[in-house]
Amino acid sequence: MKKVLTIAVVALLLFFLISQPTQSAALVQSLLGGLRDAADSLLTFVQNVFT
Repeated sequence: MKKVLTIAVVALLLFFLISQPTQSAALVQSLLGGLRDAADSLLTFVQNVFT
């Protein structure tokens, strides 16, 4: 069951990437921006703890 679900999710992602590449790119950029902001916040916290 887990294998079937994984294949279905991958197929859905591929369909979305192929049918709407601009929106897919915007989503990836948004996710990466969020990760970058989180990393910056964590770095600032650690710097403030040790200064």
